[in-house]
Amino acid sequence: MCGKEYLWRKKWLLVPIMCCLSVLLPGCETDPPPPFPYYSEPRQTCIDLATVAVVTSKNYATEHVVIMVVDGPRYSETWGDPEKELIPHMANDLAPQGIVGTAMYNEGVTRTINGHVALATGCNQDINNSGKDFPARPSLMQIYRKMTGAPATDTWVVGSKDKIEVLANTSHREWKDQFLPSSWCGTNGGGNGSGYGSDAETVVELKKILTQHHPHLTIVNLMDPDVFGHRNDWPQYINGIRTTDDQVWEIWKHIQTDPEMGGKTTLFVTNDHGRHLDDVADGFISHGDYCDGCRHINFFAVGPDFRTDLVTDTRFEQVNISATAAELLRIPNPANENLVMWELFR
Repeated sequence: MCGKEYLWRKKWLLVPIMCCLSVLLPGCETDPPPPFPYYSEPRQTCIDLATVAVVTSKNYATEHVVIMVVDGPRYSETWGDPEKELIPHMANDLAPQGIVGTAMYNEGVTRTINGHVALATGCNQDINNSGKDFPARPSLMQIYRKMTGAPATDTWVVGSKDKIEVLANTSHREWKDQFLPSSWCGTNGGGNGSGYGSDAETVVELKKILTQHHPHLTIVNLMDPDVFGHRNDWPQYINGIRTTDDQVWEIWKHIQTDPEMGGKTTLFVTNDHGRHLDDVADGFISHGDYCDGCRHINFFAVGPDFRTDLVTDTRFEQVNISATAAELLRIPNPANENLVMWELFR
Protein backbone atom coordinates (compact mmCIF):
# COMPACT_ATOMS: atom_id res chain seq x y z
CA MET A 1 0.00 0.00 0.00
CA CYS A 2 1.44 3.32 -1.09
CA GLY A 3 2.31 6.16 1.25
CA LYS A 4 2.35 3.87 4.28
CA GLU A 5 -1.29 4.66 4.71
CA TYR A 6 -1.78 1.75 7.06
CA LEU A 7 1.02 3.15 9.21
CA TRP A 8 -0.60 6.57 9.22
CA ARG A 9 -3.66 5.14 10.87
CA LYS A 10 -1.50 3.45 13.51
CA LYS A 11 0.48 6.62 14.07
CA TRP A 12 -2.76 8.56 14.60
CA LEU A 13 -3.53 6.30 17.55
CA LEU A 14 -0.22 7.33 19.11
CA VAL A 15 -1.01 11.05 18.99
CA PRO A 16 -2.48 11.26 22.54
CA ILE A 17 0.62 9.51 23.90
CA MET A 18 2.93 11.76 21.89
CA CYS A 19 1.13 14.86 23.06
CA CYS A 20 1.37 13.77 26.69
CA LEU A 21 5.08 13.08 26.32
CA SER A 22 5.64 16.51 24.81
CA VAL A 23 4.04 18.04 27.91
CA LEU A 24 5.85 15.83 30.39
CA LEU A 25 9.21 16.17 28.70
CA PRO A 26 10.01 19.83 28.00
CA GLY A 27 11.88 20.33 24.76
CA CYS A 28 10.60 17.05 23.35
CA GLU A 29 9.00 17.93 20.03
CA THR A 30 7.33 15.57 17.63
CA ASP A 31 6.25 16.05 14.05
CA PRO A 32 2.49 16.25 13.51
CA PRO A 33 1.02 13.04 12.14
CA PRO A 34 0.26 12.92 8.44
CA PRO A 35 -3.36 13.82 7.69
CA PHE A 36 -6.09 11.31 7.15
CA PRO A 37 -6.39 10.94 3.40
CA TYR A 38 -9.77 12.02 2.08
CA TYR A 39 -9.88 9.21 -0.44
CA SER A 40 -10.98 5.63 0.11
CA GLU A 41 -8.43 2.90 0.81
CA PRO A 42 -7.94 1.58 -2.76
CA ARG A 43 -7.50 5.04 -4.28
CA GLN A 44 -3.73 5.26 -3.95
CA THR A 45 -2.42 1.80 -4.72
CA CYS A 46 1.06 2.00 -6.23
CA ILE A 47 2.19 -0.18 -9.09
CA ASP A 48 3.78 -3.56 -8.59
CA LEU A 49 7.31 -2.68 -9.64
CA ALA A 50 7.81 -6.14 -11.08
CA THR A 51 5.14 -5.41 -13.72
CA VAL A 52 6.74 -2.30 -15.20
CA ALA A 53 6.39 -3.48 -18.75
CA VAL A 54 3.15 -2.16 -20.19
CA VAL A 55 2.55 1.30 -21.65
CA THR A 56 -0.58 3.04 -22.85
CA SER A 57 -1.64 2.42 -26.43
CA LYS A 58 -3.09 5.92 -26.78
CA ASN A 59 -1.46 8.43 -29.07
CA TYR A 60 -0.75 11.84 -27.60
CA ALA A 61 0.79 14.94 -29.11
CA THR A 62 2.82 15.45 -25.93
CA GLU A 63 6.44 14.34 -26.18
CA HIS A 64 7.89 16.37 -23.31
CA VAL A 65 6.63 16.97 -19.77
CA VAL A 66 7.87 19.66 -17.38
CA ILE A 67 6.63 19.71 -13.77
CA MET A 68 7.41 23.07 -12.16
CA VAL A 69 7.10 23.17 -8.38
CA VAL A 70 6.91 26.62 -6.83
CA ASP A 71 7.96 26.02 -3.26
CA GLY A 72 5.58 27.05 -0.51
CA PRO A 73 3.26 29.93 -1.43
CA ARG A 74 -0.18 29.95 0.11
CA TYR A 75 -3.24 29.52 -2.06
CA SER A 76 -4.67 32.68 -0.51
CA GLU A 77 -1.91 34.81 -2.06
CA THR A 78 -2.09 33.13 -5.46
CA TRP A 79 -5.10 31.54 -7.17
CA GLY A 80 -7.18 32.08 -4.04
CA ASP A 81 -6.83 35.86 -4.37
CA PRO A 82 -9.84 37.16 -6.35
CA GLU A 83 -7.63 39.80 -8.00
CA LYS A 84 -4.71 37.41 -8.75
CA GLU A 85 -2.51 40.42 -8.08
CA LEU A 86 0.71 38.45 -7.55
CA ILE A 87 0.34 36.04 -10.47
CA PRO A 88 -0.61 38.21 -13.47
CA HIS A 89 1.11 35.99 -16.05
CA MET A 90 -0.47 32.83 -14.71
CA ALA A 91 -3.91 34.42 -14.48
CA ASN A 92 -3.92 36.46 -17.68
CA ASP A 93 -1.43 34.91 -20.09
CA LEU A 94 -1.37 31.23 -19.18
CA ALA A 95 -4.84 30.48 -17.82
CA PRO A 96 -6.62 30.98 -21.18
CA GLN A 97 -4.23 28.48 -22.74
CA GLY A 98 -4.81 25.70 -20.22
CA ILE A 99 -6.50 24.50 -17.07
CA VAL A 100 -6.65 25.94 -13.57
CA GLY A 101 -7.49 23.59 -10.71
CA THR A 102 -8.98 25.26 -7.66
CA ALA A 103 -9.03 22.15 -5.49
CA MET A 104 -5.54 20.65 -5.61
CA TYR A 105 -4.23 19.32 -2.29
CA ASN A 106 -1.18 17.87 -0.66
CA GLU A 107 -2.70 14.82 1.02
CA GLY A 108 0.58 13.62 2.50
CA VAL A 109 3.06 15.39 4.74
CA THR A 110 3.15 19.12 4.01
CA ARG A 111 6.89 19.60 3.79
CA THR A 112 9.25 20.19 0.88
CA ILE A 113 10.77 16.76 0.24
CA ASN A 114 7.49 14.99 0.97
CA GLY A 115 5.57 17.07 -1.54
CA HIS A 116 8.23 16.67 -4.21
CA VAL A 117 8.40 12.91 -3.63
CA ALA A 118 4.65 12.60 -4.17
CA LEU A 119 4.99 14.44 -7.48
CA ALA A 120 8.10 12.57 -8.62
CA THR A 121 7.11 9.03 -7.60
CA GLY A 122 3.32 9.08 -7.57
CA CYS A 123 3.25 7.95 -3.96
CA ASN A 124 3.01 9.81 -0.68
CA GLN A 125 5.79 8.99 1.73
CA ASP A 126 6.69 10.13 5.24
CA ILE A 127 10.34 10.88 4.48
CA ASN A 128 13.08 12.89 6.17
CA ASN A 129 12.80 16.50 4.99
CA SER A 130 16.51 17.30 5.23
CA GLY A 131 17.46 15.40 2.09
CA LYS A 132 19.22 12.60 3.94
CA ASP A 133 17.03 9.78 2.66
CA PHE A 134 16.06 8.61 -0.80
CA PRO A 135 12.40 8.00 -1.69
CA ALA A 136 11.22 4.44 -1.17
CA ARG A 137 9.84 4.29 -4.69
CA PRO A 138 11.55 4.90 -8.05
CA SER A 139 10.77 8.18 -9.76
CA LEU A 140 8.96 8.78 -13.01
CA MET A 141 12.36 9.66 -14.43
CA GLN A 142 13.77 6.24 -13.59
CA ILE A 143 10.70 4.47 -14.94
CA TYR A 144 10.89 6.51 -18.14
CA ARG A 145 14.54 5.62 -18.67
CA LYS A 146 13.92 1.93 -18.01
CA MET A 147 11.00 1.80 -20.42
CA THR A 148 12.56 3.78 -23.24
CA GLY A 149 16.28 3.14 -22.94
CA ALA A 150 16.79 6.91 -22.93
CA PRO A 151 20.09 8.39 -21.73
CA ALA A 152 20.34 10.19 -18.40
CA THR A 153 20.22 13.58 -20.12
CA ASP A 154 16.69 12.84 -21.35
CA THR A 155 15.33 13.23 -17.80
CA TRP A 156 16.27 15.90 -15.27
CA VAL A 157 15.86 17.02 -11.68
CA VAL A 158 16.55 20.77 -11.49
CA GLY A 159 16.23 22.73 -8.27
CA SER A 160 17.28 25.82 -6.38
CA LYS A 161 17.31 23.73 -3.20
CA ASP A 162 20.20 21.28 -3.09
CA LYS A 163 18.23 18.63 -1.21
CA ILE A 164 15.86 18.21 -4.15
CA GLU A 165 18.57 16.03 -5.69
CA VAL A 166 17.29 13.09 -3.61
CA LEU A 167 14.51 12.75 -6.20
CA ALA A 168 17.10 11.39 -8.61
CA ASN A 169 17.48 8.08 -6.77
CA THR A 170 15.57 5.63 -4.59
CA SER A 171 16.22 3.28 -1.71
CA HIS A 172 14.25 0.51 -3.43
CA ARG A 173 16.64 -2.42 -3.72
CA GLU A 174 15.69 -3.23 -7.33
CA TRP A 175 15.97 0.36 -8.53
CA LYS A 176 18.65 2.01 -6.40
CA ASP A 177 21.41 3.54 -8.55
CA GLN A 178 19.61 2.33 -11.67
CA PHE A 179 18.27 4.46 -14.55
CA LEU A 180 19.17 7.70 -12.77
CA PRO A 181 18.23 11.05 -14.30
CA SER A 182 20.63 13.93 -14.69
CA SER A 183 20.43 16.59 -12.00
CA TRP A 184 21.33 20.21 -11.40
CA CYS A 185 20.45 21.24 -7.85
CA GLY A 186 21.69 23.74 -5.29
CA THR A 187 24.56 26.21 -5.50
CA ASN A 188 26.11 26.05 -8.98
CA GLY A 189 24.28 22.77 -9.49
CA GLY A 190 26.59 21.14 -6.95
CA GLY A 191 23.92 18.77 -5.66
CA ASN A 192 22.92 17.73 -2.17
CA GLY A 193 25.12 19.42 0.40
CA SER A 194 26.08 22.36 -1.82
CA GLY A 195 23.55 24.69 -0.18
CA TYR A 196 20.64 26.62 -1.61
CA GLY A 197 21.22 28.36 -4.91
CA SER A 198 19.03 31.06 -6.41
CA ASP A 199 15.91 30.88 -8.53
CA ALA A 200 17.43 33.26 -11.08
CA GLU A 201 20.40 30.94 -11.56
CA THR A 202 18.13 27.89 -11.69
CA VAL A 203 16.02 29.41 -14.47
CA VAL A 204 19.13 30.24 -16.51
CA GLU A 205 20.41 26.67 -16.18
CA LEU A 206 16.99 25.18 -16.87
CA LYS A 207 16.76 27.08 -20.15
CA LYS A 208 20.23 25.81 -21.11
CA ILE A 209 19.19 22.23 -20.31
CA LEU A 210 15.98 22.50 -22.29
CA THR A 211 17.79 24.00 -25.28
CA GLN A 212 20.70 21.56 -25.29
CA HIS A 213 19.02 18.28 -24.32
CA HIS A 214 15.30 18.70 -25.01
CA PRO A 215 14.54 16.29 -22.17
CA HIS A 216 11.32 14.32 -22.25
CA LEU A 217 10.75 14.65 -18.50
CA THR A 218 11.93 17.39 -16.14
CA ILE A 219 10.94 18.28 -12.57
CA VAL A 220 11.89 21.76 -11.37
CA ASN A 221 12.01 23.42 -7.94
CA LEU A 222 11.83 27.21 -7.45
CA MET A 223 12.26 28.14 -3.82
CA ASP A 224 11.83 31.87 -3.14
CA PRO A 225 8.34 32.00 -1.57
CA ASP A 226 9.26 29.27 0.89
CA VAL A 227 12.67 30.65 1.81
CA PHE A 228 11.42 34.17 2.52
CA GLY A 229 8.36 32.86 4.32
CA HIS A 230 10.59 31.00 6.76
CA ARG A 231 12.57 34.18 7.29
CA ASN A 232 9.38 35.99 8.32
CA ASP A 233 10.01 38.46 5.51
CA TRP A 234 6.53 39.25 4.19
CA PRO A 235 7.63 41.77 1.51
CA GLN A 236 10.16 39.33 0.05
CA TYR A 237 7.70 36.44 0.35
CA ILE A 238 5.25 38.47 -1.75
CA ASN A 239 8.01 39.41 -4.16
CA GLY A 240 8.99 35.76 -4.42
CA ILE A 241 5.51 34.90 -5.63
CA ARG A 242 5.63 37.68 -8.21
CA THR A 243 9.08 36.61 -9.38
CA THR A 244 8.19 32.94 -9.77
CA ASP A 245 5.12 33.99 -11.76
CA ASP A 246 7.49 35.84 -14.13
CA GLN A 247 9.79 32.82 -14.27
CA VAL A 248 7.05 30.32 -15.07
CA TRP A 249 5.90 32.55 -17.93
CA GLU A 250 9.49 32.96 -19.13
CA ILE A 251 10.03 29.20 -19.20
CA TRP A 252 6.79 28.55 -21.05
CA LYS A 253 7.68 31.11 -23.73
CA HIS A 254 11.13 29.54 -24.03
CA ILE A 255 9.59 26.09 -24.51
CA GLN A 256 7.11 27.28 -27.09
CA THR A 257 9.79 28.93 -29.21
CA ASP A 258 12.04 25.87 -29.17
CA PRO A 259 11.78 23.99 -32.50
CA GLU A 260 11.81 20.58 -30.83
CA MET A 261 9.67 21.26 -27.76
CA GLY A 262 7.24 23.90 -28.97
CA GLY A 263 3.72 22.52 -29.43
CA LYS A 264 4.81 19.15 -28.03
CA THR A 265 5.30 19.96 -24.35
CA THR A 266 2.90 19.71 -21.42
CA LEU A 267 3.66 21.97 -18.46
CA PHE A 268 2.34 21.37 -14.95
CA VAL A 269 2.72 24.14 -12.35
CA THR A 270 1.98 23.32 -8.73
CA ASN A 271 3.40 23.49 -5.19
CA ASP A 272 4.93 21.04 -2.77
CA HIS A 273 2.93 22.54 0.12
CA GLY A 274 1.29 25.76 1.24
CA ARG A 275 1.74 27.59 4.56
CA HIS A 276 -0.14 27.96 7.81
CA LEU A 277 -3.25 30.08 7.80
CA ASP A 278 -2.92 33.36 9.68
CA ASP A 279 -4.70 31.96 12.73
CA VAL A 280 -2.63 28.76 12.85
CA ALA A 281 0.69 28.55 14.75
CA ASP A 282 3.02 31.27 13.45
CA GLY A 283 1.05 31.94 10.27
CA PHE A 284 2.80 32.28 6.93
CA ILE A 285 6.23 31.70 8.48
CA SER A 286 5.89 27.93 8.68
CA HIS A 287 4.10 24.87 7.37
CA GLY A 288 3.98 21.15 8.06
CA ASP A 289 0.58 20.37 9.59
CA TYR A 290 -2.73 19.54 7.95
CA CYS A 291 -4.46 22.91 8.13
CA ASP A 292 -6.06 24.01 4.89
CA GLY A 293 -3.36 26.61 4.36
CA CYS A 294 -0.68 23.90 4.27
CA ARG A 295 -2.66 21.41 2.20
CA HIS A 296 -4.49 23.57 -0.36
CA ILE A 297 -2.08 24.24 -3.21
CA ASN A 298 -2.05 25.62 -6.75
CA PHE A 299 -2.52 23.72 -9.97
CA PHE A 300 -2.17 24.76 -13.58
CA ALA A 301 -1.61 22.63 -16.66
CA VAL A 302 -1.18 23.44 -20.33
CA GLY A 303 -0.32 21.23 -23.27
CA PRO A 304 -1.38 20.02 -26.70
CA ASP A 305 -3.57 17.22 -25.35
CA PHE A 306 -5.40 19.32 -22.76
CA ARG A 307 -8.46 21.48 -22.91
CA THR A 308 -8.09 25.25 -22.83
CA ASP A 309 -9.57 28.09 -20.79
CA LEU A 310 -10.96 25.67 -18.21
CA VAL A 311 -11.34 26.07 -14.46
CA THR A 312 -12.08 22.87 -12.56
CA ASP A 313 -13.07 22.47 -8.94
CA THR A 314 -12.64 18.69 -8.99
CA ARG A 315 -10.61 17.69 -5.97
CA PHE A 316 -7.18 16.37 -6.93
CA GLU A 317 -3.93 15.67 -5.13
CA GLN A 318 -0.28 15.63 -6.08
CA VAL A 319 -0.20 11.98 -7.10
CA ASN A 320 -2.83 12.77 -9.75
CA ILE A 321 -0.21 14.92 -11.47
CA SER A 322 2.29 12.04 -11.49
CA ALA A 323 -0.30 9.66 -12.89
CA THR A 324 -1.27 12.10 -15.63
CA ALA A 325 2.36 12.79 -16.57
CA ALA A 326 2.98 9.04 -16.84
CA GLU A 327 -0.06 8.66 -19.07
CA LEU A 328 1.13 11.42 -21.41
CA LEU A 329 4.61 9.90 -21.64
CA ARG A 330 3.20 6.44 -22.30
CA ILE A 331 4.97 4.85 -19.35
CA PRO A 332 3.52 2.72 -16.55
CA ASN A 333 1.44 4.67 -14.11
CA PRO A 334 3.17 4.83 -10.70
CA ALA A 335 -0.24 4.68 -9.04
CA ASN A 336 -3.72 3.41 -9.74
CA GLU A 337 -4.71 4.49 -13.27
CA ASN A 338 -7.91 5.93 -11.83
CA LEU A 339 -5.70 8.79 -10.63
CA VAL A 340 -5.19 10.12 -14.17
CA MET A 341 -6.93 13.50 -14.49
CA TRP A 342 -8.99 12.48 -17.50
CA GLU A 343 -11.16 15.59 -17.43
CA LEU A 344 -8.15 17.66 -18.45
CA PHE A 345 -7.91 15.89 -21.81
CA ARG A 346 -9.54 17.09 -24.99
